[in-house]
Amino acid sequence: MDVSEFIAFFLEIFEDIEQESINGDTEFKLLEQWDSLAALNMIAMIDQEYGVTITGKDIIKVNTVSELVDLIVAKKQKMD
Repeated sequence: MDVSEFIAFFLEIFEDIEQESINGDTEFKLLEQWDSLAALNMIAMIDQEYGVTITGKDIIKVNTVSELVDLIVAKKQKMD
C-alpha cells in the first residue's frame, strides 16, 4: 500500500475535499471536516479495506496521512 492508494479511500470519507488538497504531509486532524464521526468512519474503512484494527489512541498518536499509512503498514506486518 502506498500513500496515493490510501488517499483514494481517505477521500471517500471526506467527499467534499478535492484530491489535489490531500497528500502525505496533510495533517488530517486539522481538516475542517475532521470530527469524531470522521474518525470512526476512518477506523471502519481501515478495518474493511486493509483488515487492520486501529484504535482512537492510535489515531491520536499520528498527525499526517503518511504517518497513518505507516501505522497501517506496521500493524499489517505484525499480523503476517
